[in-house]
Amino acid sequence: MELKRTLVRAAVSRPGVLLAVSPGATRQRLAVEAELARRGWACVGGPTEADLFVILGDREDEDEGEGGEGDWVAALWQGIPAPKARVWVTDPGRVADALDSGLADLVRGEHGNDHAPDAPDSHHEHHEHHEHHEHHEHHEHHEHHEHHEHHEHQQNGDHPTPPSEHSGHDMHGGHHGHAGHDMGLVEGLPMADRADDRDGLRLDVLHVPLGPVLADWPAGLILRLALQGDIVQEAAVEPVATPPSPHPPFWDEPWLRAASGEHISRGDAARRLCAAHLDSLGRFFAVAGWDDMAARTRHARDRALAGAAAAELTSLVRPLIRRAQRSRTLRWLTTGLGTLPAEQARQRGVTGPALVADGDAYNRMLVWLDAVGRSAADCDVTEALDPAEVVGPRGRLDTPVPPSKAMLDSLPRLLEGTEFACARIIVASLDPDLDELTHVPAPGTVHSHG
Repeated sequence: MELKRTLVRAAVSRPGVLLAVSPGATRQRLAVEAELARRGWACVGGPTEADLFVILGDREDEDEGEGGEGDWVAALWQGIPAPKARVWVTDPGRVADALDSGLADLVRGEHGNDHAPDAPDSHHEHHEHHEHHEHHEHHEHHEHHEHHEHHEHQQNGDHPTPPSEHSGHDMHGGHHGHAGHDMGLVEGLPMADRADDRDGLRLDVLHVPLGPVLADWPAGLILRLALQGDIVQEAAVEPVATPPSPHPPFWDEPWLRAASGEHISRGDAARRLCAAHLDSLGRFFAVAGWDDMAARTRHARDRALAGAAAAELTSLVRPLIRRAQRSRTLRWLTTGLGTLPAEQARQRGVTGPALVADGDAYNRMLVWLDAVGRSAADCDVTEALDPAEVVGPRGRLDTPVPPSKAMLDSLPRLLEGTEFACARIIVASLDPDLDELTHVPAPGTVHSHG
């Protein structure tokens, strides 16, 4: 028994962490990701790779009915092999304590089955088993990432920095070589039908749900795809059912608070904008298979949120911006994906970077990079933010439709007719924030999006 415990301790000194993020838990996610990076613990792409399950959100919603948050959280827990442990993080200030508690439980093996006694920060009920993830061969990712990194270092003359999180993404390569990821199946294995494809041939139709829990995926989003071969024939967006929240979305908070009459400095708003776009860029680079760049980008994001001065932030983001702009591989991977002309964006109510980009996934990345450079330089500005400037990282916040809702409504048309391997890149290039869909402001404040 003692030998077994010793082996378990050695195996879980750096456990694989699976994050389950609910809409409205952005602040907790950021705190957890920063702590995981500090410890060198890796986030994993699916339950079969996980040791520690970290759930982010309000525990009062854990017992929702079928299709709710409690349903998919329980299903993911069932898919993690023992030994395993889980913790529920509700307080961003107690992330380190929660992770220490989870690691201790994992080493002791106390929560390795579904009948273990409950604990204050853990959750162990017995639930019906569901399958969640379908994995592609890992060596495909390894070959693609090595090619990508080799090409980049030839161009830039630097050396890779081992990514501290969000590594291990499997690759699903289409004939253009675009990168894909694991499929998070929320209702068991996909079933195939028959239908005519675009060339009039009868091909199997595979129904594939993505989400709600995938690495580098918008929290709470389920995307249901109908595939023929590797082509997306139909796409439907389905957010996870989440109760309305009076709390402003984390990324939109400075502008909403200013609109409600609070004094917010332009520097504070610029800092939040800079961090928001760095967060989006981290997802984008990770989905494209550039894990080293994703890790560096997230480090800059964490420094922005920690209050780093404008000079430090500028010195951090300038090399990232240059490197991304000069990457021919990244341009090749993302050009032509999810093209959204400005006129169509306006018709669909899209505002913010997706409108300004007037183009594809690569153009949207360039808009983020430009905004990061400008906002990093403005982080120390003390003059007050104009209350009429109600424009957050995803777009205008004073319209009947929140900016992320407009992007989600546009997503199916951007995905239909594309290769399955491109879907993750298109989603990441928009990076909708489902926190905006749950926010119900108090009467008299910025327009309710409920």
